[in-house]
Amino acid sequence: MDAATSPRPPAAAADWTIPQDWARYTPDEHAMWDRLFARQQAMLPGRVAPAFLDGLDVLRMSRPGIPDFAELSERLMRATGWQVVAVPGLVPDDVFFDHLANRRFVAGRFIRTPDQIDYLQEPDVFHDVFGHVPLLANPVFADYMQAYGRGGQMALARGMLPQFSRLYWYTVEFGLIRDGDALRLYGAGIVSSYGESLFALDDPSPHRIAFDLQRVMRTRYRIDDYQQNYFVIDSFEDLLARTAGTDFAPVYDALESLPDIEIDTILPEDRVITRGTQAFARRRAAG
Repeated sequence: MDAATSPRPPAAAADWTIPQDWARYTPDEHAMWDRLFARQQAMLPGRVAPAFLDGLDVLRMSRPGIPDFAELSERLMRATGWQVVAVPGLVPDDVFFDHLANRRFVAGRFIRTPDQIDYLQEPDVFHDVFGHVPLLANPVFADYMQAYGRGGQMALARGMLPQFSRLYWYTVEFGLIRDGDALRLYGAGIVSSYGESLFALDDPSPHRIAFDLQRVMRTRYRIDDYQQNYFVIDSFEDLLARTAGTDFAPVYDALESLPDIEIDTILPEDRVITRGTQAFARRRAAG
């Protein structure tokens, strides 16, 4: 059963929020957070967008242990007016968009186990908080996330959620950003993953293509492995301008008559930064 049809757990409020219940975390769970944090903190400098590292400092996320959402939200609220709220897992799309539109970021409260350290299907507190929350301390990115929530409400009304979800996937989760002549990571799905933090910048396999709104919304993606495409934005200011400043009604009108783009496709009009070999995906497919 997917998030759109799952019943609300009895313990959850009407907006699907639940207490984080920070005091119930065990020493082993805090140790898992610290292990994951230390690994990413040692590897990300020079690879991640500077705004991400700034957010770690502003929010004081280098303190040991799983962050207390109440304390984290207090610091985040002072920075950009956002807060972090706990949910039992994936929430319905309309609930998700409403939280974003009101500057609330929903986060799972469980943390992965040692056998899941490099991969798990459902996002845990490390992915949600370490991966997403530091950039919410950046005013421009914080505004983009709110604009995305508002746009999601329109996408639901138009029946265009699959296309709109691709924008989140290829920016918030798996986006790259220019930093002078270099590329840097900013998507939460990358920065919370040790393996993909290396793969996304260094491996010759994936395509790296300049961001184009309609192109992104037509492009399929995969959820079970490293990405075959990464889209590169010029800046958070440009990303915000291209989304919050866009009338999506004519975009959706155009998309309704256009086919989806397969994951590994390069179009003649693409601004290609790196044409990937796709070798990694082919190896995986071959078993």
